Amino acid sequence: MNQQSSKKIALVTGGGSGIGRSICLRLAKRNMHILVVDLNIDAANTVMQEINENGGSAQAFAVDVANHQQVAELFATIKKHYAIDILINNAGIAHIGNIENTTESDLDRLYNINVKGVYNCMHAAIASMKEKQSGVIINLASVASSVGIADRFAYSMTKGAVLTMTYSVAKDYLSYGIRCNCIAPGRVHTPFVDNFLAQSYPDNQTEMFEKLSKSQPIGRMGKPEEIAGLVDYLCSDDAAFITGSNFPIDGGFVTLNN
Repeated sequence: MNQQSSKKIALVTGGGSGIGRSICLRLAKRNMHILVVDLNIDAANTVMQEINENGGSAQAFAVDVANHQQVAELFATIKKHYAIDILINNAGIAHIGNIENTTESDLDRLYNINVKGVYNCMHAAIASMKEKQSGVIINLASVASSVGIADRFAYSMTKGAVLTMTYSVAKDYLSYGIRCNCIAPGRVHTPFVDNFLAQSYPDNQTEMFEKLSKSQPIGRMGKPEEIAGLVDYLCSDDAAFITGSNFPIDGGFVTLNN
């Protein structure tokens, strides 16, 4: 067992940017050893270096979560050194469009990353968690899991699947001490949002940013650090009584937007 064995081991997919980066940094402050997993190894390395330079401990790995064999090999490699305590399934992509302008390739791409990617990682992690009789899994769902949102056909499909996979795993592994929950963010201000606005509304980015911000009743977008704070709590012993739950963190979007 690696010298980091005294620390809890947290694996975060999509850990190289946005919400995933904030989760990695937050959990690193809890004296956890962070496995930063991302398709973009440069981004993962940057987060790893930031953690290590600030007194934490982390490693970076490149993997395509949609590739079952790649994920299985990564987890097998990690298992030689660590027993993963916490799995954060954060990697995912977005898509804008209704059913008519969602192509088959769009649907397949969203499914492969957002649904199969979550399956691949949980499937690879669950056996070692069973062996330890403990584990925490947090899946990133969305407000689109539970309410209708215009022009989000494929995205809503995938995030609805994440929600129900969470319920299923939580139910099936109660007796093994494994807790599985998901969180459902509303719109969060990440580099993805800035890039989307720059590409789609190059002449009125500020106006559109304000419009998107005000779609949350609270009047602004969420911050990646706020999402990370909820993940931190659900990973902690303070949340030991919580499993099979979906936590909205959306500025009132689901319940107050009427």
